[in-house]
Amino acid sequence: MNNLAVLDKNNTLNSREVAEMVEKRHSDLLRDIETYIRYINQNAKLRSDDFFSESTYQAGTGKDYKCYEITKMGCEMIANKLTGAKGIQFTALFVQKFNKLEENEKQTFYIPGTYAEALTLAAKQAELNEQLMLENEVKTQTIAEYEPKVSYYDQILKSPGLITVTQIAADYDLTAHKLNKILYEEQVQHKVGGQWILYKKHMNLGLTKSETVSIVHSNGRLGTKVNTKWTQKGRLFIHEILEKVGIQAVIDKDI
Repeated sequence: MNNLAVLDKNNTLNSREVAEMVEKRHSDLLRDIETYIRYINQNAKLRSDDFFSESTYQAGTGKDYKCYEITKMGCEMIANKLTGAKGIQFTALFVQKFNKLEENEKQTFYIPGTYAEALTLAAKQAELNEQLMLENEVKTQTIAEYEPKVSYYDQILKSPGLITVTQIAADYDLTAHKLNKILYEEQVQHKVGGQWILYKKHMNLGLTKSETVSIVHSNGRLGTKVNTKWTQKGRLFIHEILEKVGIQAVIDKDI
C-alpha cells in the first residue's frame, strides 16, 4: 500500500495552543467552542467538524482530557469574537501558522511500502533521468545548429578599446615576438631605437595609438618609453594579414 508522508497531516491547531495564543484558560475556550458547535449543528447546511473536531490529550497523570483540533475556519470564527489588539494579534498568529502548515503540506514525498514498490520507483526515476538527459542533448544540438559560434572577426567588431600586441598574439596561440616578426616580414612595421614603428604607408590610418610613459632606469635615471597599442581597426588589419599567411585565430579553429 502506498504511503504518503506529509509534515502535518491534520492541518489544524490544537485548542490548547489556541488558548495560549488568545490568552484564555483552556477550559473557557472549550466552553466557547462547544457553544459554537451547538449553533453550527442547528443548520443542516453546516458541519461542525469543518471547524472543530473533538480530540484528547494526556496530562502528566496519564489521564485523558478533552481538547479540540481547530481548522483555519474555526480559528477565524474564534478571531471574530475577539476585539482590539488581541483579535488582530491572534489573526496574524494563526494566519502565519496555517501558511507554514500549507507550505509544509506541499513538501510531500512518497515512501515505498514494499521492496517491489521501491524497485518500481527506482525504474521510474531512471526513466525520468534518461528522458531529461535526452532533452538536454536535443537542446544542446539545437543551440549548436541555430546559434553558430561567434567568429574571431565578430569578436573584433564587438570589442572596444585598445589592445597590446601580446594580447593579439595570444588569440592566435603566438608569442608577441613571433607576431612582431610576421608583421616585420609583411612590411607592416620596423624597429627604430628598440621600438616597433609602422612603415609610413601604414601611418595615419588609425591602426595604432602610442603613449609616452615615465620610467626609472636601473641606475636611477629618469626616462621615458613609448608604449604602442593597436586599435580595433589595427587588430582587424593584423587578422587579415595572418589569415593571408595561413594563421587562424584559435576561436575560428573550432568553427
